[in-house]
Amino acid sequence: MRITLKKISPFVLALAVSMALSACGGKPEGDQDAASDKNNAEQQGKDGKDKANEAVPVEVVTAKQQTINASYAGTASLDAPNEAMVTAKTSGVMVALLAEEGDYVQAGQVLARIDPARARLEVQRAQAAVNKLNNNYQRAKELLGQKMISTESFDQIRFDLESARASLDLAQLELSYTNIQAPISGMVAQRMVKPGNLVNLNAVVFRIVNTRQLEAVLNVPERELATLKPGLPVKLRVDAIPGRVFEGKIDRVAPAVDVGSGTFRVTSVFDGQQDLRAGMFGRIEVVYDERPNALTIPRTALLDDENEAAVFVVRDGKVARRVVLETGFMNGEYVEVVSGLKPGDRVVTAGKVAIRDGSQVQVIVPGKGADAAKPAAKPVAKN
Repeated sequence: MRITLKKISPFVLALAVSMALSACGGKPEGDQDAASDKNNAEQQGKDGKDKANEAVPVEVVTAKQQTINASYAGTASLDAPNEAMVTAKTSGVMVALLAEEGDYVQAGQVLARIDPARARLEVQRAQAAVNKLNNNYQRAKELLGQKMISTESFDQIRFDLESARASLDLAQLELSYTNIQAPISGMVAQRMVKPGNLVNLNAVVFRIVNTRQLEAVLNVPERELATLKPGLPVKLRVDAIPGRVFEGKIDRVAPAVDVGSGTFRVTSVFDGQQDLRAGMFGRIEVVYDERPNALTIPRTALLDDENEAAVFVVRDGKVARRVVLETGFMNGEYVEVVSGLKPGDRVVTAGKVAIRDGSQVQVIVPGKGADAAKPAAKPVAKN
């Protein structure tokens, strides 16, 4: 029997096409899009979960017990309290210089000489006048004994002799001024004249600084008035001599506070024989209390919280926990922990900004990376 297309219904034709597609493994276009979206969502969820659980690399320091000092730090310039400007006490031409800058001189040592010719002539003239009046005085004494002159005449001759002797002493003093002497012991810091210069009266010719003892004055806020006392040890670091710490002490403390600045003056003294020089600028630390065996951590471990002191502590080697601290003394590098930590706790010093309370962390060794903090793999035994 022959079947023609005209006798096949549309329903049967659609069913046949669907069966043919199913046999070829094909899917409808809508089903393919839905499956693709499902796979993408699963992959994104997995990536997000892995990212959330990713450990943040951090550097840590172990809280330890050590001695910590309470101190006040400030800056000041060194000054020489014993300083003298050497002046010429007479005028004349400089004929000799006997000291140079950098020389150490003793009090009374001759530093330079001014031409003494004129002063010597004045001494000779005064000496001649004294000799003449002395002879007159001797004759007057004989005449007075013989009642040949009056007492008034004798007294006049005696007064003239005393005046001449005073003039001689003055001339000899002027002669001594031609030798310029050091008024104090110290180092010649500056020389203002040269040989051949005409030096005027009271002209400054040398500056001498006694560097055996130097002073540094701190202007300290009034809140430290009760803590800084004379005799406390002082440490000094100067930029001119890096790496060295110079020891000194507080010599005196001003009894009054300046009304305008709200500060008081604290004067420290240092031994100038420690290579220190007047005018050097330095950083001064005054230690006024000390606590041995204090639990300390670096100041870099503290979080930037304005209301309270806190740190991140690594628990179980992988989780960061925020811990609130009670702190005590602070110096330039360390801070004392009164409560909140115990010896051996590891606090985060680098990587703090990338973590929160409960974050997964991985401890790294500075300069070696995260792998250096992991334990070494055990060797595999060979059969």
